[in-house]
Amino acid sequence: MTEYTIVIEDAGSNFSAYVLGLDGCISTGKTVEEVTENMREALEFHLEGMRLHGDKLPEQMPIVKTVQVAS
Repeated sequence: MTEYTIVIEDAGSNFSAYVLGLDGCISTGKTVEEVTENMREALEFHLEGMRLHGDKLPEQMPIVKTVQVAS
């Protein structure tokens, strides 16, 4: 099992998501829960396609941190 970091953004009428460090894998959904599940399915499909085409799967994913700044 491999973990991937996804970013979920409010797109106005729905939510959109993409995978950090894995270009081209995106999804949408009406709720955060729906876009998360849709993203899981999209990611599985995307990785399967990469394997079938002989593409190298990403070995090291980005490190994600948060920082605090005065606002």
